[in-house]
Amino acid sequence: MKIKTLLQSMLATVGLVAAVAHAQTVVLYSSNNTETIETALGVVKKQSSSLNVQQVTGGTGSLMKRIQAEAKNPRGDVLWSGGFGTLGAYKEFLEPYKAPGVEAVPAEFRGPNDLWVGTNVHVMVMMVNERQLKGLAAPKTWSDLMKPEWKGKFAITDPSKSATAYMLVYGLLKQFGKEGLEKIAANAVVTSSSGTTYKGAAAGEYAVGLTLEYAAQEYVAGGQKEIKLVYPSEGSYLAPEGMFIVKGAKNMAAAKTLYNGLLSKEVQEALLVKNFRRPTRTDIAVSKLTSLPDLKSIKIFPLDQEKASAEYEQLVALWNLAVNKAR
Repeated sequence: MKIKTLLQSMLATVGLVAAVAHAQTVVLYSSNNTETIETALGVVKKQSSSLNVQQVTGGTGSLMKRIQAEAKNPRGDVLWSGGFGTLGAYKEFLEPYKAPGVEAVPAEFRGPNDLWVGTNVHVMVMMVNERQLKGLAAPKTWSDLMKPEWKGKFAITDPSKSATAYMLVYGLLKQFGKEGLEKIAANAVVTSSSGTTYKGAAAGEYAVGLTLEYAAQEYVAGGQKEIKLVYPSEGSYLAPEGMFIVKGAKNMAAAKTLYNGLLSKEVQEALLVKNFRRPTRTDIAVSKLTSLPDLKSIKIFPLDQEKASAEYEQLVALWNLAVNKAR
C-alpha cells in the first residue's frame, strides 16, 4: 500500500513538473486599468491555458522609459497600450511582428513595418449632464462651448496631465487655431486628470465634460439617464492606442501568444461589451453589441498622430499661455 502511495506521489510530482515546464511565462507591461486587464486576460487564458501572465502596471510614459533603460536586458515582453505618438518615439525598442488576422485592423491603426498594432481607439466626446444645463441648450459643436454663456460650465483636462486630453486640445488647435483654443481656455474649468473631468460631469459639478467615449459610456450603462454622449458635428478626434513586443524579449514565443490573443476578435469584443473600449478591428459590429455608434457613422476630424507627438512642447506652451491669458 505504501509503495502504491509512493508511486502516486512520484507520478503527481512528475505531472506537476511537466505542467510547469509546459507553461509559458510572459511579462506584460500595461497602462490599462485593472478592470480592462482582467477582461482581456480572462479571455486570453481561455484561448491559451498554459500562458502565465505576469503584470507590471504604470503610466505609458514611465513604462516606455523603463523599457528604454532595460534595453540591454529586457524584463518586459509586451507593452499594452500606448498612444501612437508615444510608441513612435521609441521605435528602436520595438520588435517587428505581423500577427495572424492583423488585416482586420485598418492601415491607419497599424505602425510602420509591423512595429505595433492598434488595439482600441478612443473617441473624444462631450459628456453632457442634462440636469445641469439649467435652460441652456445642449452643445452640438466644439464652437458652442466658445460662447460666453458657457463660461465655467464645462471641464477639460490639462493636456500636460493626460495623453488623451492632449489629443483633444491638439485637435482643437488644429481645427480652430490659436483663437479658438483661447476661447475654450477662457471658458473651461481645467482639471488635473481625465478621471476628475468625467467623474465631475457625472456628479453634476459640470454641465459638460470633454472626455473619452468609453468613460462617459460607463455612466450611461450604469443607469445615469441624465448623461448623454454628444459627438460634435464639426468632427470628433481619435486617440488610438496600440501594443508591441519588446525588442529582444526573453519570452518571445509567449509574447507572440499574448499579442495574438490581445488582438483577437474574442478579446476585442469582450473589451467592447464589458469596458466599452472601441476596437480597431473592422469585423466587430460596435452598434450591434452596444448602444455606441459604429465609427463610420461618426464625423472625424483627421489628426496626424506622429506630428501630434512631435509638437507636444509647443502645444502645451500654447495652452498654458491661453489659460494664463484667461485669468
